[in-house]
Amino acid sequence: MEHESLGFDPNTPSVARLYDYYLGGKDNFPADREAAERILKVAPELRAAARANRAFLGRAVRHLAEAGITQFLDIGTGLPTQGNVHEVAKKVVPDAKVVYVDRDPVVLVHARALLAGQGDTTVIEGDLREPAAILSHPEVRATIDFSKPVGLLLVAIMHFIKEEERPDEIMATLRKALAPGSYLVMSHGTSEARAEAVDRGTEVYQSASAPLVLRDRERIRELFSGFTLIDPGLVWLPEWRPEQADVIDFMDNPASSLILCGVGRKG
Repeated sequence: MEHESLGFDPNTPSVARLYDYYLGGKDNFPADREAAERILKVAPELRAAARANRAFLGRAVRHLAEAGITQFLDIGTGLPTQGNVHEVAKKVVPDAKVVYVDRDPVVLVHARALLAGQGDTTVIEGDLREPAAILSHPEVRATIDFSKPVGLLLVAIMHFIKEEERPDEIMATLRKALAPGSYLVMSHGTSEARAEAVDRGTEVYQSASAPLVLRDRERIRELFSGFTLIDPGLVWLPEWRPEQADVIDFMDNPASSLILCGVGRKG
């Protein structure tokens, strides 16, 4: 009953804790580790892919901060780790404002502990499936000025939204709230990656806190509707403005990063 009172079931693998395990974190339970190892047996490249996804997030946030973005809305933030959005942004814009959004109780506990005392960075409970509730949340409205450009971060989260949950409507609601000059940063697992790994990974995630919905390149591009992709467009993780260290694991095969990514600007 203790775990139930905290609002989560440690026996159900959590997508946030699976990701934490791939990154080498310690905030996971036996059920998460068992599920992760089942996937890693057929897709050992997933550890490198998780690191590549995190590195892409850092490069994209830094790019946005250098482009003048001072406020960020990170939906589906996951467990805190190295190179969190507020840390990257504040190196460029010391007074950057960041709102983290997640629905996982373990994520919320850890994130709130990390952010204690940081008034311009906050974390709220929210579900991407209910974007209007996120946008109208008092703490979001108090932190972010939607009359000015915002960096919207949907990093490795849209592939947990099923088609029947109307991803296009979710994106339209978020896009409409953003001022011109805002950016969308998105990464998304794709069915164009290795078939065996894709099938096995999708199967394991069926028993996790959210099923995995992999889309092809064209469908992912559609989710950027209303945003103009900046160079180099929709590419594999290590292909988006990489630094030398970002390509080491993927020299011969960028597709082994398993995830496509891009940054779009609202005109």
